[in-house]
Amino acid sequence: MTDPRFHFAIADAANTCLDPTAALDFVSDPAFGGIAIFVGRIRDHNLGRVVTGISYDLFDPLCLNRFTEFAARAEREVGPRLKLYVAHAKGRLRIGDIAVVVAAGTPHRDEAFRACRLAIEAVKHEAPIWKREHYVDGSSEWSEGCSLCEDQRAHEAHVHDAHCDHGHGA
Repeated sequence: MTDPRFHFAIADAANTCLDPTAALDFVSDPAFGGIAIFVGRIRDHNLGRVVTGISYDLFDPLCLNRFTEFAARAEREVGPRLKLYVAHAKGRLRIGDIAVVVAAGTPHRDEAFRACRLAIEAVKHEAPIWKREHYVDGSSEWSEGCSLCEDQRAHEAHVHDAHCDHGHGA
């Protein structure tokens, strides 16, 4: 039996686009004063390379089972007064396309923020979703997943530092 408080979906990018409004509508409830939503879009660069798109590959049943586990974890964290929406795209996406939508509704903002953050981080770091980045030079590579997260932050900080003198100019 499906829990009506939770909605999980995998959207084939060839047939449909993810809709943040659907997520907002799903988690809305007259008893909820807190709604948090995360929308992840395809950006045009990664680790210093120009990206033209991303292809996501996943095994739908396993992914949906993991989303269910993430919802149970969020419920343990914030309590049973929770509605959660998680949807991820699969297939080829272009720059600007929406890859993932996560929304949480709860009576108060703190719980909504925590549930939304917990769910998106679990999707990003634990779900069996593989992505292949396509680059402007025509090449493509499979991403090594969340192991790149720290490398990405370090790279972005280095690029930022190289372009800013932070008051220590010549």
